[in-house]
Amino acid sequence: MQLIGMLDSPYVRRVAISLQLLELRFEHRALSVFSTFAEFQRINPLVKAPTLICDDSTVLMESGLILDYAETLAAPRSLMPSGLAERVRALRIIGLALAACEKSVQVVYEHNLRPQEKRHQPWLDRVVGQLRAACQALQDEWAGRVPELSEATIDQAAVTTAVAWQFAVQMLPELIEPAQYPALAELSARAERLPSFRAAPHGLGTCSASV
Repeated sequence: MQLIGMLDSPYVRRVAISLQLLELRFEHRALSVFSTFAEFQRINPLVKAPTLICDDSTVLMESGLILDYAETLAAPRSLMPSGLAERVRALRIIGLALAACEKSVQVVYEHNLRPQEKRHQPWLDRVVGQLRAACQALQDEWAGRVPELSEATIDQAAVTTAVAWQFAVQMLPELIEPAQYPALAELSARAERLPSFRAAPHGLGTCSASV
């Protein structure tokens, strides 16, 4: 398998870490949807990151769908709880974390891609409010419940929360104050010490444990 996309995308990083935790072999190709657009387009005309090229050459997109495929490949190994109550909570947390990712990306794109004179401040304020609401909801979910993490015990809820948090604090330090979300900061610190996270750090590099 080949994972296409940059690790400065929380969606690509989420997949890279999860594939390692599921013990699935893959090659990571750090292509950008901006600087290497034409090369990426030859692989996937939609230029959508993450893109996964399966062993049979099928091209998949969207981190959630790629992870659904990965979970099927890795079964019975899974990053999702099997019990209904635990699974519902995990799904809620994953949804909140993906919402935080979405709003963070929107703010980053607004600042980096749109000329300042064309920004619509009321819309930007609303997105920032949504981002902070997602972070607060995640803080409430994890407060007093941050587990000791290991490669064997971390689940998808913790993976996605940690990746979303790291992206937000790296890209939007002026908007996200870690002291306001201590549980998220603690969860992130514990996750970032794991080998799978260290092998796929946020940034422009290539996953070092991809093969």
